Amino acid sequence: MRQGHQESERRHRRLFASIANKASQGAGRASTFVLACAVIVIWAVTGPLFRFSDTWQLVINTGTTIVTFLMVFLIQNSQNRDSAAIQVKLDELIRTGIVQNSFVGIEHLSADELEDLRARCEERAKAVAKDVVERSTGTALRGWKAATE
Repeated sequence: MRQGHQESERRHRRLFASIANKASQGAGRASTFVLACAVIVIWAVTGPLFRFSDTWQLVINTGTTIVTFLMVFLIQNSQNRDSAAIQVKLDELIRTGIVQNSFVGIEHLSADELEDLRARCEERAKAVAKDVVERSTGTALRGWKAATE
């Protein structure tokens, strides 16, 4: 039962990440900006028609409030994914000293997938660090034994 719940939650997160990614890409287009400007111009032009009533003002205030509220979450989601992807890429560059093409485009992964990738990179880095310490300790011990004999 618990595994089914986790899978369902993972699907919902992937769906949200997909929708948020598409919405943020759409919001950043020039055509979206032009559309927003057109809505404002139409609203302003209709002012005299509605005698600049409270309802006329409420329409634009409500619309912009709703759009702003939703955009805050979209922007934060995009920023979180981009930051996580950049961190994973930097960690991989530091770990290997070379770039792996498999990391190109990981900013499109969900937060869970990025976390899994980050954890795997961290484990590889720990394994490499442990290997380096073991090698350097072994070399140091051999050198110390030779010097004391």
